Amino acid sequence: QVQLVESGGGLVQPGGSLRLSCAASGVIFSVNAMGWHRQAPGKQRELVAYITSSGNTNYADSVKGRFIISGDVAKNTVYLQMNSLKPEDTAVYYCNAVQLGYGKDYWGQGTQVTVSS
Repeated sequence: QVQLVESGGGLVQPGGSLRLSCAASGVIFSVNAMGWHRQAPGKQRELVAYITSSGNTNYADSVKGRFIISGDVAKNTVYLQMNSLKPEDTAVYYCNAVQLGYGKDYWGQGTQVTVSS
């Protein structure tokens, strides 16, 4: 089974930057969008940003102006550049790929991002 593999998480000070990467272990055809979600301790998983196969992007209000999503959905790769990080950005970040035509969802195992001084 094809999986999504994330990398790039870690510990960073407030105001710092991190870049997350996600790639599929094989090929996932007909992906409509890829995105990043996050889940902080004791909270529900939330959508951070996504990018569609046509290159359109969307962001959660909490990260607009600070995070940038990029990638090639057809090649099953997506990145998240995170700038001006805040302690409230601390969470496990998950990569996601959606095949609307097949009704399927793919998820990565998650990568920890900790923002602390």
